[in-house]
Amino acid sequence: MIKASVEDMLSGKESRYALVMGVAKRAREINDEIVENNLDETRKPVNLAIKDFEEDRYSIYEPEFEGDNKIEKKESEISE
Repeated sequence: MIKASVEDMLSGKESRYALVMGVAKRAREINDEIVENNLDETRKPVNLAIKDFEEDRYSIYEPEFEGDNKIEKKESEISE
């Protein structure tokens, strides 16, 4: 069992939710690679994904938002 600290894997700005989603996405990618290549892997994809994030092979990109996130229509879409 992997005992990874969430705080150790967060690099300051990422949320726990973003980390969980990133690990889950990476685990699905790993699983797909195992199935496609007929690999005999005994370790679980989630554990491999966690290790990838711990060793900084993967990181999470979170865009920064300023102010209100408003949806604006383009000029051509506005009807009078």
